[in-house]
Amino acid sequence: MFTKMHAVARQVGQIVVGKDRQVRLALTCLLAGGHLLIEDVPGVGKTTLAHALAISLGLQFNRIQFTSDLLPADVAGISIYARDKNSFEFHPGPIFTQVLLADEINRATPKTQSGLLEAMEERQVSADGVTRALPEPFFVIATQNPAHQVGTFPLPESQLDRFLMCLSLGYPDPAAERALLLGEDRRRMLKALPAAMTPEELGAAQRALRAIHTAPALVDYVQALAQASRQNGFFAEGLSPRAAIALLQAARAWAALEGRDHVIPEDVQALLVPVCAHRLRPLKSAHGIALASHDLVLQLQQSVAV
Repeated sequence: MFTKMHAVARQVGQIVVGKDRQVRLALTCLLAGGHLLIEDVPGVGKTTLAHALAISLGLQFNRIQFTSDLLPADVAGISIYARDKNSFEFHPGPIFTQVLLADEINRATPKTQSGLLEAMEERQVSADGVTRALPEPFFVIATQNPAHQVGTFPLPESQLDRFLMCLSLGYPDPAAERALLLGEDRRRMLKALPAAMTPEELGAAQRALRAIHTAPALVDYVQALAQASRQNGFFAEGLSPRAAIALLQAARAWAALEGRDHVIPEDVQALLVPVCAHRLRPLKSAHGIALASHDLVLQLQQSVAV
């Protein structure tokens, strides 16, 4: 069942060259039923990765380019009066899809950003007093530019917590960049990309995660990491119970892709930074310099015994 996921990873890796770990993490996030946030500078392949994943998984795909004048109704949809029927008809917005690419999400205002909260958490949209279910599966793959760039509105902690993982692609290595420079145009390659998996197969794989065994000692380890994040003085607030649940679910998906029917501590450690770093806000050091969450999460890992 999970063999098809490996085929998807190989296919996406032919489009997004030299980013095998990031592709695998993205697939882990989707398999675990979460949402993915990709933060990086423009032009490194964030949108291409999202589009390649959707096509390879055989999922319906919509893209929203977030701007400062985008309204919540532009995302969720709007009711328009139909004269011939003498009633209002709801016209679904682009959020009614299986994979939603929220491109440059931090260029939209907080009001529009918050419009995604219900959809991401409850898989439904409320408009005009009516609750409408979103398609299954439903994934949000959001991209954002670094906070120091002009015209950005930082995502609040409540919305960051809705993303199971946060990744950064980074610049390609020289060999991968040369392959991109001399290779075929990526847009043309996307058009010719076949589906390596069906939505039904993806749903079956997601349900199969329930059979991945997590030993009591492994759960103890996850609890110890969460507890340490609340007490070690590195962070303003520690990991929430929802974050601990997300870490455990992602570890199950990672173990499944590794071909195992049980989770080991190395699975948790492999996912600790992408699952937890964006949820943790560092305290300032004694010299008034805020340390990077990435480095502090690694220190957190080292401070907790397996």
